[in-house]
Amino acid sequence: MESLEFEKLKEEFINSDTDKKIELYVTVEGLTINQYKELLREFPYNEIEKLEQALA
Repeated sequence: MESLEFEKLKEEFINSDTDKKIELYVTVEGLTINQYKELLREFPYNEIEKLEQALA
């Protein structure tokens, strides 16, 4: 994903609630591995099980 486009997505991700973060994380296409990692750093650690379930 282009850098500017990713920065907009990342800003939306940061400002979203946990459910929206999960939705964005599992549905957005075209991210690089590093971009996925960047989003994951912004995900609340205590909610990681919800993300794992969504990815399963």
